Amino acid sequence: MAFVVPEEIERYAEEHTTPPTPLLAALSQETHETLAAPQMLTGPIEGRFLELLVYAAGSRRILELGTFSGYSSISMAAGLLPGGHIHTCEVDETHASVARRYIEEAGLSDRITVHMGPGLDTIEALGGEWDLVFIDADKPNYLNYYEAVVPRLAERGIIAADNTLWSGKALDVEDDSENTVAIRAFNDRVRNDDRVVCVQLSIRDGVTLIRRA
Repeated sequence: MAFVVPEEIERYAEEHTTPPTPLLAALSQETHETLAAPQMLTGPIEGRFLELLVYAAGSRRILELGTFSGYSSISMAAGLLPGGHIHTCEVDETHASVARRYIEEAGLSDRITVHMGPGLDTIEALGGEWDLVFIDADKPNYLNYYEAVVPRLAERGIIAADNTLWSGKALDVEDDSENTVAIRAFNDRVRNDDRVVCVQLSIRDGVTLIRRA
């Protein structure tokens, strides 16, 4: 599914991306067949992008806000350094149960922990610094997540925020729906925050990468 890139270009990019593992392919199929809003699935292109981002950054301690069915966590784990760990936050037990099952099947239960409950509570409870933070949760809280994690980024830490083009609706100034307004506010805050350096990419539904200035 393409969000901001034309379908034929998205297909070509996927065809020229290393295919997902059989386990991730099965997870994708189950997500589309059994869960509501399967479009939230990270998918093969962004999954590989996150894996390579983790690998290139040498990340050891990762925070994910929004587990969904676990595709992104499992993808990122493939790029983790030895001894690395992913803490992923979810509020929906149905989503979390699917994620836990596939995490266990992938042999990653010792590298990925699923935390139930509001992400902001988990951030506070876990404390410490983060090498990588992937924000892909409820849009009205994007700014709250951002403000909570920026001070806790490691020296070379990175935030990756998903859905920042919001299917192009971020450009529609007449769209005053809650999610669209929240995404626009987030984008503007990040761009104008002199604490950070950012780049917005047209991957899938828009991914913004952020580091400390």
